[in-house]
Amino acid sequence: MLRANTRPTFINDMTAEEGQIMQEHFAYWKGNFDRGVAAVYGAALDPKGVFGVAVVDVQDEEAMKAIVANDPAVKAGVHKDEFYPMSPAMVRK
Repeated sequence: MLRANTRPTFINDMTAEEGQIMQEHFAYWKGNFDRGVAAVYGAALDPKGVFGVAVVDVQDEEAMKAIVANDPAVKAGVHKDEFYPMSPAMVRK
């Protein structure tokens, strides 16, 4: 599981430059979704601050690190991504 952190007010006050970066970020994650890497991708609408969440299927931590490192929002310093392994109790097929 990947969690992207930004400032709590980001969704309401991002700059034009940040908006462009977020478009690139979305395209990057759409590509991951289309290739079957990301099973789920979207925003968690926490009232304390919206943040991004992705559930990904990768072979190991190195593959996850590469995905994070290549995210345009991470490269630009807009996001600080955190990732955690997940032990699924239930998986829909």
